[in-house]
Parts: sequence; C-alpha cells; structure tokens
Amino acid sequence: MKLPQNAHVAVIDGETFLLFRNEGALFEPKLKKETSPKLDVTNFSAGIKHHDDIGQELGRTDLEELGYATAATEWLNSKAIANELHDVLIIADPKSLGEMRQHYHSELEKRVVGEIDKTMTNQPTDKIEQAIVAAE
Repeated sequence: MKLPQNAHVAVIDGETFLLFRNEGALFEPKLKKETSPKLDVTNFSAGIKHHDDIGQELGRTDLEELGYATAATEWLNSKAIANELHDVLIIADPKSLGEMRQHYHSELEKRVVGEIDKTMTNQPTDKIEQAIVAAE
C-alpha cells in the first residue's frame, strides 16, 4: 500500500488507540509513535443495532468496545475538520472498523488513504509497517 510521507496511522481496537506518523517513503513506511489521544467514551448508542440477545449471549457485542471505536472516530473527525489531519491510514479490528465507518465525517473520508481490517494494537512497530507494505 502507498502511504504518503507524514501521513498519520491510527491503530485502533476496542480499548487502545495508537497514533503514528510515517517518516518513510511512499512504499517504505517508517513509523514514528506520537502521543496517543485520551478518549472520553460517551457515545453508548454506538453499536446499538448489534445489541440483541443472541449477540450478547455469544459475546459478539460489547458496547464499551464499540463506544471506544466511535470515540476514536470522533477524535479523528475533529482533527480532520480542524485541518490538523491530512492523510490518515486506519488500522482496526474488523468489528471496530465497521463501527468507525458509520461515524466518518465527510472531512475525514476525504483524508482516509486506506484501511486495514486487522488487530495490530499489540504488535511491534515493524510488524505494523510490514502489514502496511503487504496491504493492497
């Protein structure tokens, strides 16, 4: 995957938000960790359509995790609207990414250069870089 120099990389799951910036070349990302935002999870209507008895019994629905994904999206939206975020790659587990997509502001949509639906929050930086290179 092409990742523009200075693009942000947001690595998210239901409880972690890591933020990086690409200091490498277009096809050779070199990620530098930045300060991760502190999120205030307040949108518990997130994922409410997934909140059914069977989903709860089988552990498919965790409103805390989906609320965290929504809070991460709200943070990204605010940075895009304030023009503090230009190019961003979003890497998130499939459930979080699905929830996030429902909350993208049009300004964020313009700035998303790619998405990778994979859980990478517990991976070292070089593994995240390898996943970016391998993505299409």
